[in-house]
Amino acid sequence: MLRRHRRDQRRGAALVEAALVYPVLFLLIIGVIVGGLGVVRHNQVALLAREGSRYASVHGADYAKSLSEGGTGNTAATTTTIQDYVRGKAAGLDTTQVTVATTWNTSNALTHTSGSSTIQNTVSVTVSYAWIPEAYFGGVTLTSTSVMAMSY
Repeated sequence: MLRRHRRDQRRGAALVEAALVYPVLFLLIIGVIVGGLGVVRHNQVALLAREGSRYASVHGADYAKSLSEGGTGNTAATTTTIQDYVRGKAAGLDTTQVTVATTWNTSNALTHTSGSSTIQNTVSVTVSYAWIPEAYFGGVTLTSTSVMAMSY
């Protein structure tokens, strides 16, 4: 009779332990999943910044020159066309939350002169995304900047 009584007490202890551990385990698993989604979103923002700066670097002033001058005759990239290009590549993101800022160090030409030296121009594209995580009611702004030399 004593042995049966001890077994019944142990069943109650296992139930109490499970009631304490399962909610913590559940929150830990949800936290890992949401953290993983944040890493994926940040990688996507970094990719968008690289793609935007690459697009801007190959669609500069030399790209817009006429065919006889070695260009394509098409228009050069502007901040608006770069923003549209980046937002078009933002698969799975809310494009209304994506902001794109583009700056050139001097111009969108291939090079510029400073005194007697010729210096390569660069373009900088910064992409920001206001992400509201699924399990956090605040919000996080993910930002990435990419700088590339003008190449066309």
